[in-house]
Formats: sequence, C-alpha cells, structure tokens
Amino acid sequence: MTVRKTIFFIFIAFAGALSAQQNGAFTLEDLIPGGKTFYNFYPRIPAQYQWYGDKLVCVKGDSVFISENPDKPQNRSLLFTLGDLQQKSGDKNTRISNVVFPQKGTLLQYFTSKGIGIYDLKSGQPESFFAYPEGSANHELDPQNQHLAYTKGNNLFLLDANGTEIAVSNESDKGIVYGQSVHRNEFGIYKGIFWSPDGQKLAFYRMDETMVTDYPLVDVSARIATLKDIKYPMAGMKSHEVTVGVYDVRSGNTVYLETGEPKEKYLTNVAWSPDGSKVYIAELNREQNHLKMARYDTASGKLETTLFEESHPKYVEPEHPALFIPGNTNRFIWQSKRDGHNHLYLYDASGKFYKQLTKGDWDVTDVFGFDEKGEKLFFASTKPTPMDRQVYAVGMKNEKIEALTSVSGTHSGHASASGRYFIDRFSANDNPGEVFLIDTRKKNIQTIASAKNPYKGFAVPTVESGTIKAADNKTDLFYRMVKPADFDPSKKYPVIVYVYGGPHSQLVANRWRYGSGGWEMYMAQKGYLVFVMDNRGTSNRGFDFENVTHRRLGVEEGKDQIRGVEFLKSLPYIDGDRIGVHGWSYGGFMTISLLLDYPDVFKVGVAGGPVIDWKYYEVMYGERYMDRPQENPDGYEKTSLLNKAGNLKSRLLIIHGDEDPTVVWQNSLMFLKSCIGAGTHPDYFVYPGHGHNMTGHDRVHLHEHITRYFEDFMPQAEK
Repeated sequence: MTVRKTIFFIFIAFAGALSAQQNGAFTLEDLIPGGKTFYNFYPRIPAQYQWYGDKLVCVKGDSVFISENPDKPQNRSLLFTLGDLQQKSGDKNTRISNVVFPQKGTLLQYFTSKGIGIYDLKSGQPESFFAYPEGSANHELDPQNQHLAYTKGNNLFLLDANGTEIAVSNESDKGIVYGQSVHRNEFGIYKGIFWSPDGQKLAFYRMDETMVTDYPLVDVSARIATLKDIKYPMAGMKSHEVTVGVYDVRSGNTVYLETGEPKEKYLTNVAWSPDGSKVYIAELNREQNHLKMARYDTASGKLETTLFEESHPKYVEPEHPALFIPGNTNRFIWQSKRDGHNHLYLYDASGKFYKQLTKGDWDVTDVFGFDEKGEKLFFASTKPTPMDRQVYAVGMKNEKIEALTSVSGTHSGHASASGRYFIDRFSANDNPGEVFLIDTRKKNIQTIASAKNPYKGFAVPTVESGTIKAADNKTDLFYRMVKPADFDPSKKYPVIVYVYGGPHSQLVANRWRYGSGGWEMYMAQKGYLVFVMDNRGTSNRGFDFENVTHRRLGVEEGKDQIRGVEFLKSLPYIDGDRIGVHGWSYGGFMTISLLLDYPDVFKVGVAGGPVIDWKYYEVMYGERYMDRPQENPDGYEKTSLLNKAGNLKSRLLIIHGDEDPTVVWQNSLMFLKSCIGAGTHPDYFVYPGHGHNMTGHDRVHLHEHITRYFEDFMPQAEK
C-alpha cells in the first residue's frame, strides 16, 4: 500500500467512524460484509507474522521486516518492499500480505491477481514470475517452483518457467473434469491438484459426471434467459465416478491408479509419500460407513496394500490426509474419531499401528505441523472446554502433551522451524485480537501485535454466554445472548433465535464477542435480544454428540432449540409472545422445521436458502446423514417439510438465490407449492443471479430485507 493510499484509507476510516458517531447508531453498511464502511469497524491486527526458519518475519504496510533473534522481535531490519515484488510481476495490484516464506532455502513465493512470483531472499531480486493464462483457475505451483499447474475449462495444464504450456488432458466431453475438487467438496476436499514433494509428479482428480443427470439453472440477466446446466447427483440417485491420475513431468506420461470396483465410491485425502513414489488415499464406500486406507505405486498405478480399515454403523468421515513426520519417510499421523473424539494416531507406511498420541474427552481441531526434527507435533484442541481452543505440543516418542497456551479464548498459529518458538494468534470475548510470541523452552510470552477495539467509544450491545441442558437432560449446550446497550431488566423484550444447528458448525465459542456477527449487533441496537445456541448435531463435542441426528435430521436439533426457547421464556425480561427465528442453509431448514413442528412457539421466521426435503439434496452430504431414501423412507418422510406445510401459523419469509448450486431453488419452490395446496401463506423473496448466499453489496440489501420483516411483523414495541 502506498503512502497516498494509506492516507486515503485513514481518511475513510475516520469519516466512517465520524458518521456513526453523528448518527448515534451503526448502520448495516458498517456491520455487514460488502457494506461500504464495514472494514472501518472490523478488528484488524496491523501486521502479519511468519517464520523464515527460526527468524521472525513481520509483514507490515508496504514492507517486510526480519528479526534475526525472536527473543527481541523489536530489533528488526528491512528485508524488501512492495516495489521489489512489483518490479518483476508488473502488477500494481500485488499485495505484500500474500507472501509465503520457505522453511528452508531462500526462495519466497508471492501471490498477485495476475500470477505467482518467486523472490530470492539471498540475492534480493525477483527470480521468476508465472503469469496466470487467460481463463485459468485452480492454480498450484510445484514445491520446487518450476511448474504451475492449473485448469482451463474442464482440462488440466502445466506452465513451465519459460512460459510454455503443456496439456495434461485434452478432453472434449464437458462431463469429464480434470484437476478440480470432487465429491462436491466433502471430506475435507478443497482442490484437485496434488504435487509430489520433488515437483516431478502431479496427482490429480479425474471426475466423470456423464452418468449424472443435468440439473438446470437459468441465467435471467440475458434478454432471452439462458440455461446453465450443472451436475447435481441427489441422494439415492446415480453419482459421478472419480479416478486419480499421476502425470510424470519428465516423461509426459500419465498413469491412473487402479482403484477398482465399485466405481461409485469416494477417493479422499490424497497424500504423497515423502520420496514421491507412493500415493495414499482414504477410500470410502458409497454408504460412507467403511474406510480403507490404500497405498498405490505411482509408476504402475497398482494397489500395493490396504494399510488399515475403519467402520462405524452410522458413518465414517475422513477429512485429513496422512501427515508424514519430517526426517522419517516411514511414519505418519492419521486423524480419526474411532474412539469417539477426533484424535491423533501414529502409523508406519506398511500400516503397522504404533500408538495413539492423544486421547481424552476432547477433540483435536487443528494440526499446525512438526518441528524440523519431527520430535513434536503442534495442535489445537477443545481441551479443557469446547468454548476454547488451546495450543499443545505432543512428543512423538513419549506422547507427553505440553500446553503452550492457557489464557481462556481461541488460540491458533504455527511454530518456528526448530519448534523453539510459536506465533500465537489469539482472540476472546473481550479481546478483538492479539499476537503472542511464545518461547516454548523458557516459557516466555511476549505480545507483539494487537487489534484495536473498533467499537471503542461507542455504546454497543453486550454479549454474554452460558449453558443450558439439552433435551436429553444430560448434555450441556452453550449459548450466547446479545442484549441492547441500554438493556433494562425491568422491560419486556422480543427475541430472535438465530439458528444453524447442522454438522461442521460451532457458532458459540470464546472468540471476539463470542462469535456474534454484525446483524446480531444491529438487531440488538434496534431493541431486540438475539439468542444463539449450538444444539446436539453440531461439531467439536465428540462423535456421539454429532451423530445423534443420524437418519432424522432436524428432530433432535429441534428439541434442543425448544429447550433454548423454554429457557428464554423463564427470563423475566423476555416477551414470550414475541419470539422469532432466523437461519440460512441448514439454518433455513431448521427455521422452517421449528415453525412447523412447534407451530405455537414462534411469531415470525426468516429462512434463507433452506433445504426442504433431503431427497432434493446432494449425494455425499445427504446420504451420510440420512442414508439413501430407499434405505430410510420413514426418516425422509418424517423430516420432509413438504408434508408439514399445513402446520404453518407464523409469518414466514423464505429467501433464495435463483442460481443456487448448493441448495437448489427447487427446494423452496416445491414448499411454496405445498403451502398453496395446504392453504398456508408464506412470503417469498428471490435474489436473481445469486447462488447459495448473497455476496457483495447485495448482502447489505439482504440483511435490510430480513430486518424489515421482523420489524413489520414482530416490532420491538407492541403496536
């Protein structure tokens, strides 16, 4: 960022804050992503920190600084500036924050809107730049900085350092896709290109969707609306078939791994052996209740062995690839919930099980990597409470677990190459963010950066947390409650229950303002209370806590949310006749489920992008949690909202993007049809051209629309 730009943004921030002060209240432009002044009120740490070996790197403004001695981080020198990077990339939009330092060697990667560059820290000069070819996506630079892999359309390509393009695939059938994420991004899959450690081989997904029925999306922006077909395999229907190819850069040959029959299975968590000769894949059957960890030879494509297997009567969900220990090509870490919580297990490359490294009534939530000798592994977990994330190190030889952090809140970060130092990024309910530097040997902790409270000087709503018992009368559920800044316990307040409630979620945690968002603050500012609770079925509380909802989504979650409502009604300052509910996606499903299953509880509901009937949802997610419709007809029947449309008594607004590829528009349209047949009258709003949620400035409009609906039909004060 130039000095002129810095002054400009300071002026904008000042103007935005001044505007809020003058108006006496925050606007949705201030509080919602996409709003014109959103970043003026978003807590930001003014510097980013990385490790270059054991040297501390600080990225701040237009410059990168280095501290040779982490014990004295303030003693630093200039390493390079933004101008040094722009020289080679020719891209004035290069942002110096997007740099990745090596743990070894001298070559740094930096990312721009036009490509990926290499900067030599030793010579102080940009070395090479891989410009993104027009129309390309899914860019992956190999570990040796020699080739850029990417996709164009449905094919996979390489670009060498001389700018020569090499076609890895040349497929004319658009139903066959190379190098992209598969299985609809389930199982921790977020990409389809996997470089070997030496950069000489490239593993990639090949997905054949020709057998999957086309699903129509319509672009109405053209004068004559155009068809935009997608492949959308619904639960119980024919799914796509995936294989894994390995391209040899030197020979130009591709070998496909012989993953065999049946073809309808999930190939997940692709990982390379350290020497680049083997690929490990966690293979899951379509029923998702049996996993095989397979090792393939990349020269022949043949299956060498099945290392181990896991099964569960409900489901198995692998989400993390094998993680090999530095300096030991034969041993790796595997994450599994086999004992009821997500823990770390040590195996060797033949499948021999050595030991369980972590155990207890808590989940490992993040793995930050090893020290360079492979003696310690750094991770975060829910120990001692699911509200926090504390950082630990576990010894590979003695399984001794050492706590690196203890202050209540959310911690994350990464260790220096030797493991001597750890950068700890921290936030808590009352702390918008800090960066600590931990000396793991001397146990010294220094604060090296802090975020300012963006609401300092303003009267803001308060946020508090607590627990209530679930419907099983045993399990504690965590909640947060947002109250107006001028809260008066002698008054009666309407309350809005914000709900998600589905797998892979935890809304309530000890991070900045307990994780509450801008819309919650906005509604509290208007005189509403907002209540958010993580019911059973959500994550990070153990496998039994999550899978209690299996084959009957919405049932146990609804019971728990009603316990939350009962708690609210027990409070003297809650108006029990003015309780609303709002949620999106799974939360949209939960919103309508609550209105229909408990028709006399809620006055108003707003459901965004809701699943209405799980038979309209995609194969991977739908069949994991509900099994196939053919196997669980009673579960699909009882959880379908189409069959309950006649129960609607509350005011209900449904919102959907007409090009939603995740929860297809058919869901809410079919619900409208059922309501017409049942004689009930929900309200409806469509966002043309939008997918599963509204982005950009339209997101501000979305929240204004939601707010108006609650104000119209559940006003802060009774009319």
